[in-house]
Amino acid sequence: MRVLFVDDACAVVNAFTAKLKAMGHEVVAAANGAEALERFREISPDLVFMDIAMPVMDGFETVRHIRAFEATRQWAWTPVIFLTATDTAENLVASIHAGGDAFIAKSAPTEALEAYMMAMARIAALRAELSRANRKLANLANLDGLTGLFNRRYMDQRLDELWGILGNEGAPLGLLLVDVDHFKQYNDCYGHLPGDDALRMVATALARVVDGVNREGLPDAFVARYGGEEFAVILPRCPAKGFPRVAEALRAAVAGLEIPHEGNQPWERVTLSVGGAYLPRTSGPLAQLFRQADARLYDAKRSGRNRVELMSA
Repeated sequence: MRVLFVDDACAVVNAFTAKLKAMGHEVVAAANGAEALERFREISPDLVFMDIAMPVMDGFETVRHIRAFEATRQWAWTPVIFLTATDTAENLVASIHAGGDAFIAKSAPTEALEAYMMAMARIAALRAELSRANRKLANLANLDGLTGLFNRRYMDQRLDELWGILGNEGAPLGLLLVDVDHFKQYNDCYGHLPGDDALRMVATALARVVDGVNREGLPDAFVARYGGEEFAVILPRCPAKGFPRVAEALRAAVAGLEIPHEGNQPWERVTLSVGGAYLPRTSGPLAQLFRQADARLYDAKRSGRNRVELMSA
């Protein structure tokens, strides 16, 4: 485990550090509460040993700050063992009320320290497993079950975040709305299960294009399932010259799949209509950007489908 050991007495630090390292643990030391808070944020320890009486900031106040910091992080909780000079009931009560989980006397024998570390190792393992499970649940909550792309919920949340950031930067934002042409006819002709397969293939093709955009210097770009057979591609900080190229790459990628679609004449394969809106400087209402992109998507469909229509600069 990675252990943060906080004490202002060098002799105590050296003695405990030697014992903990002999047990196979990594130890980072801090001499007071203020330094401990810095180290805590830097290393995210699995366990904290905290002295109570220290200059600058005592152990109780330090742990209260640690718990406040963890409250801003999802599922964050780090075991804290207070170090005490006297093994008293009063110290135990004060330690728990301050946010600690246990306490140990500085004079405790090595066997007692080993027992504590065995217990804390089990807790650390469970904590890591719970954290992984919770992250997985959070990821699932953000993903569309059919296509594996981000869902509408994630898109709305992420766009709200980006809108403020890009507005402060004065940075551009591009939005592309993508619709599979005549998809109702596809389901009527081939069935809903093949229709689901087709949507997954389309989603994979769109994601591949956006992955390429990420690698080319736009790491915040993403694609989401907007609803039904419609998708949205968000392009923060996209240069004006690159915006049309991305739109056409999306259209071409899906046409290149050559998925048969007899109901989509004259191409007889699955194609996309793409409508886009672009803001050279992010400002104004977000809904207006979607209205503009949706209008261009309608133009693409009215003009024959399998095409790109973008908002005029």
